[in-house]
Amino acid sequence: MNLVSVRENPEYKDLAIQYFQNKWGNEASNIVYEDCITHCIDAVAPLPQWYLLMNGDKIIGCAGLITNDFISRMDLYPWVCALYIEKEYRGNEYGALLLEKAKEDTKQGGFSNLYLCSDHVGYYEKYGFSRIGTGYHPWGESSGIFRITL
Repeated sequence: MNLVSVRENPEYKDLAIQYFQNKWGNEASNIVYEDCITHCIDAVAPLPQWYLLMNGDKIIGCAGLITNDFISRMDLYPWVCALYIEKEYRGNEYGALLLEKAKEDTKQGGFSNLYLCSDHVGYYEKYGFSRIGTGYHPWGESSGIFRITL
């Protein structure tokens, strides 16, 4: 497996945009991924970051590291977002590779905590995250908020 940072490997930008849009986007939100991934490459700040997990030439997963995951707790950051592993590759702890890269870049960026929002129970706890509360999305849903201290 090869973990690719789009910021460090801008030649993956278009591939990353297409993959994130396919997995997480819709007609209304596709521009968000395109704009954010495009502008991460020359960003002065440590955020955002976007990652692809590759098996040879095939993308098998992705994740992002951003300032806010469309959740009400804007006092907390950075956030892991859009973690995804292709179904046929699940069960091999490949998501942990993406989480570790996000943790590493979070520390390098000078942050001591990393957050994520999810309704999954038991998954993120395996990797040291603890549920600390509930946050609210602009579209009227809520999600659990998880934190890991680095």
